Amino acid sequence: MKKSLVLLTTLLVLGASLFANGTSESKATDEVYFLNFKPEVADIYTEEVAPAFEKETGIKLKVVTAASGQYASTLKSEMAKSNPPAVFQTNGPIGLAADKDNAMPLTDTKFYSILGDKSMALQIDGQPAAIPYAVEGYGIIYNAAIMQKYFDLASKKVNVSSMEEINNFATLKAVVEDMQANKDALGIKGVFASTSMSAGNDWRWQTHLVDVPLWAEFKEMSGYNSIVEAGLAASTSDFKYNQNFKALFDLYLNNSTIAPTLIGSKSVDDSMAEFALGQCAMVQNGNWGAGQILGVTGNKVSPDDIKFIPLYMGLDGEESQGLCVGTENYLCINNNLSDAAKANADEFLYWLFASDTGKKLVQEKLGFITPFNTFTEAEMPSDPLAKDVVKWMNKDGVSSVPWAFAAIPSQEFKNNFGADLLQYAQGQMTWATVVKNYQNNWASEYKLAHNN
Repeated sequence: MKKSLVLLTTLLVLGASLFANGTSESKATDEVYFLNFKPEVADIYTEEVAPAFEKETGIKLKVVTAASGQYASTLKSEMAKSNPPAVFQTNGPIGLAADKDNAMPLTDTKFYSILGDKSMALQIDGQPAAIPYAVEGYGIIYNAAIMQKYFDLASKKVNVSSMEEINNFATLKAVVEDMQANKDALGIKGVFASTSMSAGNDWRWQTHLVDVPLWAEFKEMSGYNSIVEAGLAASTSDFKYNQNFKALFDLYLNNSTIAPTLIGSKSVDDSMAEFALGQCAMVQNGNWGAGQILGVTGNKVSPDDIKFIPLYMGLDGEESQGLCVGTENYLCINNNLSDAAKANADEFLYWLFASDTGKKLVQEKLGFITPFNTFTEAEMPSDPLAKDVVKWMNKDGVSSVPWAFAAIPSQEFKNNFGADLLQYAQGQMTWATVVKNYQNNWASEYKLAHNN
């Protein structure tokens, strides 16, 4: 009798264990874990995308968002866990090289089938492994209403009456400095929003701003099919156009809502809020910033007044220079999961960029300018900055600046450069030292990346 009870108990425990494991497996295959790169749209994914996806497909979407500037380290730690991300982002060829053991070949996926220009996908061993999901543009965002107020000022000292006339650095500098002198009359605290450089918030300068001098330097290299290809081959970078970078960076620092010594305490959210509240006339950021501006409580800026000009910094021929346009936003599916989990991941990505509900969320909430053939022109993002990116891309006589920063050898290089820029801004480092450190760090990080 006792043996029978023991056997029955054992069978019940095993049955419960098998049932629990079966339930766990079922849940695992009916959930997609997406590690999101973009903090500015985290709430949209969790509060709107995830519920809509589950309602239409029955598959749960778990969204985790990495802290700003911490995506690579977060991805590495999450991949080591027992329930790793099924969908993750890589930021270009360098990022994919680090993620190659995790990225699934996408040739036979529904997600890859809707990519309009298949050459845009990044490859591993001849197969697509990372697909771009957003083409983005960035430059200097300006408040057209404040600019018009300046153009109408009787006391202005610069003979400029429209934004179309500001097409080079010399004109931009003259206008900005005159506006700063007239800030009280314009009702602003400064022309530019704070140059935010608190921890994880310096990417607008150590990555985005440096793109223009990198592009100017790399395009002088011959024998390469693209700017990024040339940059990836560059074992050294002289930072040849560092004075151009410095000129625009200084313009930001010296004509701002705050003193340069305070920038280490400011975040991107702070600077975007300053713009939204009408405290400044300009801020450097990308089309993704429209949602941030319009979402600020007490926003005073009309969508019709949110527009772009390029990052002018005194380069030859910059009158024909457009916005910085490209992508470092590539999505991958984790190859180290079950077939069912990978199929669900593919289903989520296809749903987001091909279903009526998904496309509407992309257009109206996420604001991505996508490369997928499922979107009609009418279904492209409706936010003002996305529309302005498209406008600049189609301007006659204007060429967009490609994203040369995709060739920067490592995140560590960016971190070091950003730290040096902060010290320079606070008067603790000379510009000559910034340049020397840049050159040395590029060479050393390139060697590390290529195991030299």
